[in-house]
Amino acid sequence: MRGSKPTDALRTLPERAFRLRARLIAVGLCAVCFAGLIGRLFWLQLCTGDWYTQRALGQQLRDTVVPADRGKIYSADGALLAANSSCWTLRASPREMPEEKLALAAKGLAEILELDETKLLEKFSDRRSNDRLLRYRVERETADAVRDFCAANGITGVRINQDSKRWYPQGELLASVLGFTNVDNAGVSGLELKYNDTLTGQNGVVLTAVNAWGYTLAQSYETELTPVEGSGLRLTIDANIQHYLENALNYAVQEHHVAARSVGIVMDVNTGAVLAMATTPAYDPNQPRVIADKAARATVDALSGKERAAALQLAQQTQWRNKAVSDLYEPGSVFKLITCAAALDAGAITRHSTFYCGDSISVAGTRFHCANHKRHGSQTVTQALENSCNQSFIQIGARLGKQAFCDYFAAFGLREPTGIDLPAEPKKSLYYIADRMGPVELASCAFGQSSKISYLEMAAAVCAVVNGGRLMQPYLVSDILAPDGSVLQHNAPVCKRQVIQPATSAAMREMMEAVVLYGGGRNAQIAGYRVGGKSGTSQKLDSADEKARIASFVAVAPIDDPQFLCLVCLDEPHSWTTAGGSLSAPVCAEVLEQTLVYKGVPRAADTGSADAQAAALPADGDSFDGA
Repeated sequence: MRGSKPTDALRTLPERAFRLRARLIAVGLCAVCFAGLIGRLFWLQLCTGDWYTQRALGQQLRDTVVPADRGKIYSADGALLAANSSCWTLRASPREMPEEKLALAAKGLAEILELDETKLLEKFSDRRSNDRLLRYRVERETADAVRDFCAANGITGVRINQDSKRWYPQGELLASVLGFTNVDNAGVSGLELKYNDTLTGQNGVVLTAVNAWGYTLAQSYETELTPVEGSGLRLTIDANIQHYLENALNYAVQEHHVAARSVGIVMDVNTGAVLAMATTPAYDPNQPRVIADKAARATVDALSGKERAAALQLAQQTQWRNKAVSDLYEPGSVFKLITCAAALDAGAITRHSTFYCGDSISVAGTRFHCANHKRHGSQTVTQALENSCNQSFIQIGARLGKQAFCDYFAAFGLREPTGIDLPAEPKKSLYYIADRMGPVELASCAFGQSSKISYLEMAAAVCAVVNGGRLMQPYLVSDILAPDGSVLQHNAPVCKRQVIQPATSAAMREMMEAVVLYGGGRNAQIAGYRVGGKSGTSQKLDSADEKARIASFVAVAPIDDPQFLCLVCLDEPHSWTTAGGSLSAPVCAEVLEQTLVYKGVPRAADTGSADAQAAALPADGDSFDGA
């Protein structure tokens, strides 16, 4: 009988087992793949869903930043010093621009925006891009011209976004203190830089729906986050006093042909508040890159290439620099106030001490003499200050001693920054320490040479001399304001330390008044007001010009009840003299008189004539003239 062989039956067993294993493996592989898919879906949907959501929104939405206004800056008397004005930023979306209109758009917009037509066409032809900047912050007339041109020629894809830019309504007034902003509306110098985080607002955003190619959807939605204006500042600066100071300085610079700019500071001697601060010639912060000084601009324009670029950069940096805070100078005979106050306070001298001024004085083999080789003979301390006698102050410095001299130098804040709320203040001044100070160095330092300090340090130190001995920290911002004008933070005066005794300060006030009545400060007299001061004419030891001088004067009024200090320094005047008592003292008198009248300080009924009270003395005995 024919049929299946026994071997066939045996052969089917392994085949069945193989098929079963294959099925099991296939089922296992399917299970693993399915589990993997489930795990991946779980990861995508639950663990990373937010990331993909945001990515999808990024492809579906286009955000347009709405710049926030910077906080406004006001003077103490309410004048608006820094504000914001509307402008427009122009951008292009090349993918949305009609292909046949590209050449026309490049030609027309190049003429309106004063751009290169070829480069503009390259931007428009880049169809991969949907956002190309054309011009930052143009005026309304330019924006309207672009809008009219595009509408007349059927050109789409050009966006005109409203923007904001910094505006300084007072022009050059207080320029070196305010500073300015860059194209991104960020502070570059001055208060704009120091308080940049405070002044910067929170930008708003407009979200617009777009399709996969980046085109704005015809029926889309917009969501707007409103921008928030930055906080504002109220300064200690009084705009009227600032005008008085700048007007007087500008006239002095022109009249005396000042080559290296001038500096003026007006302070409240009792609080350290800066009421006015100027470096002239100034510049217009609305156009900070334009050289305001005509002579400097002519020099730059006469050059070309890399030389012109370097000269332009140097001229810009020079005009932006707030010399009152950032530069160091030799204070000259104004510093004799510090030496005198220190010696009186330490008991090294009394007001009745006398000194002799002959032809010259020898210190460790170096001979020093007074200006123009004058011989003042025997003098009291007050007379030495009136005559600005170098020889007498060399003797006063020797009696004080180098260690005490250096200690008072530091106590008056002349080794360290004042801490004023402005950028670019030097970390330290240039001075001798006691270990490196010999007799010659002590002699020259005692009458105001061989040390370099900042103009603001000198002003703050003299405030301490007359206000009872308190070293006050200079400051410029009195209040930080919310956008609605309410006060968020008030800055109170800060007394760093007591430097000299009140009795010493009272004695110094009397001697400073004698300088104005009878000595080298006669040109600082103001009818009806009692004024104290000191002149200085320092040699610029680091200048290639041996005749280069800084003519300075510091005045305080009313000296019997000190309120206002004015320091004026003319750097390298070219006039009939370089003496501070002749050139700078009248500027101080003019500024202080206007300030006293403006602040309502009454004049005395009859002060009499100072010339009738004393014999004629040299008007200027402070010029540096050492061997």
